[in-house]
Amino acid sequence: MMFRRYTRQVFLACVVMGMAASNWFCGNDKVESPDDIARNRTSYAGLSDSARYVGMNACTGCHSDIHKSYMHTGMGMSFDKAGKSKSAGNFSGHPNVFDPYRNMNYHPYWKGEELFFLEFRLEGKDTVYRREEKIAYIVGSGQHTNSHIWESNGYLFQAPLTFYTQKGKWDLPPGFEQGNNTRFNRLIGLECMSCHNAYPEFAAGSENKFKAVKNGIDCERCHGPGSIHVAEKSRGILIDTASQIDYSIVNPSKLPIDLQFDVCQRCHIQGNAVLKEGKSFFDFKPGMPLSSVMDVYMPVYAGREEEHIMASHAERLKMSTCFKASSEKLKGSREKDLKPFRKGLTCITCHNPHISVKKSGAEHFNSACRNCHDQGKEVMCSEKPSLRLKSQDNCTGCHMPQHGTVDIPHVRVHDHRIAIPKDSVNTAAIKQFIGINCINNPRPDALSKAVAFIQYVEKFGMEKSMLDSAMNCLTQSKEKDLRTQFPLLVHIAYLKGDFSKISDYLNQVPDILASISKTSLDNRDAWTSYRVGEACQHTGRNRDALLWFRNASLLAPLNPEFANKYANALVSAGRYKEAERIFTDLNAEHPDYAPAFCNRGFLLLSQQGDATAALRLFDKALQLDPDYELALLNKASVFIVQGKVKEARRILTQVLRINPANGQALEGLKRIGSLK
Repeated sequence: MMFRRYTRQVFLACVVMGMAASNWFCGNDKVESPDDIARNRTSYAGLSDSARYVGMNACTGCHSDIHKSYMHTGMGMSFDKAGKSKSAGNFSGHPNVFDPYRNMNYHPYWKGEELFFLEFRLEGKDTVYRREEKIAYIVGSGQHTNSHIWESNGYLFQAPLTFYTQKGKWDLPPGFEQGNNTRFNRLIGLECMSCHNAYPEFAAGSENKFKAVKNGIDCERCHGPGSIHVAEKSRGILIDTASQIDYSIVNPSKLPIDLQFDVCQRCHIQGNAVLKEGKSFFDFKPGMPLSSVMDVYMPVYAGREEEHIMASHAERLKMSTCFKASSEKLKGSREKDLKPFRKGLTCITCHNPHISVKKSGAEHFNSACRNCHDQGKEVMCSEKPSLRLKSQDNCTGCHMPQHGTVDIPHVRVHDHRIAIPKDSVNTAAIKQFIGINCINNPRPDALSKAVAFIQYVEKFGMEKSMLDSAMNCLTQSKEKDLRTQFPLLVHIAYLKGDFSKISDYLNQVPDILASISKTSLDNRDAWTSYRVGEACQHTGRNRDALLWFRNASLLAPLNPEFANKYANALVSAGRYKEAERIFTDLNAEHPDYAPAFCNRGFLLLSQQGDATAALRLFDKALQLDPDYELALLNKASVFIVQGKVKEARRILTQVLRINPANGQALEGLKRIGSLK
C-alpha cells in the first residue's frame, strides 16, 4: 500500500515536470513575472487576506494635494483629540445645562489647553455633589455638532454635553434627553467608532476599550487596505488609470454602482446593523457587498414619510424619483464603463469626497441637477420665474430642503430624498408602525430578521411585542434547532424577563455550556452566558449561575459587569477570598465602575467587620453616582449599627426621594423609629 502510494506520487510529479519542460522547450507559455501578474490583476488586491492597512501617512507622499484638501472635509475633521483648535464650542457667557430629570447641572470649561466637563448638583445655593472629567476626544467636524468622549484606562465613554453648532448652544447629547441621561456611563463601542473615525486598535474581551485611536476618517475607509498598492507603486508598477482600473487599490468611482453605494452606505444609512455570523465591524472592505458583512434595518411608518434621521442620506436618495429613473435607465445595460456612476445617480454624482461641501458651492450641486434636467439652455423647472430668480435657480435649496432630524435635536440637514416641494407637511399625521425593512439587502434571512427585532427592543426601546416577531423567525421543532438558536432564544426570554423559560432550555440541553465558548469582538457567547447566569440566579440555580457567570468573565475578561456578577456569585458560594480579589482587580481596571466599590465594601463589612473601609468604598461609589440606591442603603445600614440615627435617616430619606417605592428604605425608617 505504502509503495503504491509513493510510486503514484512520483508518477504525478514526473507528469507535472514533463508538462513544465514541454512548455519551456516549446515556448507555448511565457512565465509571468510578479509585476506582470500585478498589471493583469482583475480583482481588487485589498480584498485579499494578505492586504493590510498602512495609515493615511503612507498616502500623502503621492497624493499630497488630495490629502490636503480632504483634511478640511467633514470626514477628515470627524474625530480628533480635544483641543481649542478642534472645538467649535462657545465657552463665553453661556448658561449651565440643567437636566431636570436627574437634577444635574453641567458646565464645560478649559484649563489651559485641556477641556473639562463639570457635573454638579445644587440644594439651594449649596453644591452638594460635583464630578469633573477631562475630555479626551471631540467627535464631529463642527458643521452640525461637537460631541465629546472621555477616557479611563483606555475605556471610552460619551460625555453628557454636546455643542450644537447651528444653534450655537450647549445641551444634552442625543438620547440623553427626557430622563435618559446616562451621565458619564454611555459606552463608546466598536460600532460607534468604526463610522466616526478610522479603524482603531480594539481590546478584545471588552465592550469599549481601545489600545489605540486614530484621528479622523482616513483614506483606507473608502479605498480599502493599501499595503499592496503602496508596495507595487514603490516597485514602479504603474497602471494607466485613464484607460484601465488599477486593482491594487479601490477607486470607488470605478466600482459598479451597487458596490459604490455600499462604500457610502457603510456609514450613511444609520440604522439597526445586524452583523452576519462571525463578522465584525472591521470586516467590510470597499469593493465587497455590504450585505456580506451586515444587514441594516429601519422601521417603516405610515403617516410620517417626511421624517428622516441624520445619517439617512443613501436611504433617502434611493427613495427619490431621480434615483429610480436613473436605475431604470441602467437596467439591462452590459456596457463596461470605466466610471459607471456617470450613467446613473450615486453619491459622488454630486459629492466629491475629497473636497469640503462648504467649498463646493451651490452652483456645483445645481450643475449636477442640470446634467439631466436640461433642454438646451432651458432648465426644466415649472416654478414661477420670479421665485426662481429670487432663489437664483438653486435646485437643492428647493428640492432638497433642510429639515430637523428625528434623532438629533437642534440640527437641520438637507433631506436627500429629492422631490417636488409640498406646500405644507402634515406633522400631526398619525404615525403607524408597519414593520421593518432591510435597506441594503432585499432578501435577509430569518435569523437576521430575528436579531433585528431583538435589537430594536434592547437598543432602541421599542415595544416588547417585537420579541414575538423575533420568535416567529425561529424554529424549535428539534433539539438541534434549540442548540443552534440557543443564544437568540435565551436573549428573547431574557428581555421578556421569562427566566423560567431559560431554565427550561437548560433542562433540554444540559451540556450546552461547553459549546458556548467562542471569543468574538461582539462577545456574543459571553453575553449569552451572562443572561443564562442571571436566569439561574432568579430561579434558584445558584450553582449553575456561578458556572455561567464564570464563563462570561472568561470569554470577556474586560467587561466589568461580567466580573462583578461572577464575584457576587462567589460570595453567595462562600468563596470570599476569590471574590475580594476580583473586586480589587475591578477597582484597579475600572476605577469608574461604581458597583464593584459598593460590593467590595459590603464584603469587607459582612465578612471582616471593617466598617471604616466599607464606608470609604461606599463613598467612592457615591462619588461616581450620588443616586446609587444600593450604596446609599449600605451606608445607612452602617450608621444604624453605629447608632448614628440622624445620619441614617437623612440617607434613607434621600433614597425615597430617588425612588419612593424602595421597600428597604421604608423598612429602615421604621427600624429607626423603633430605636427611639
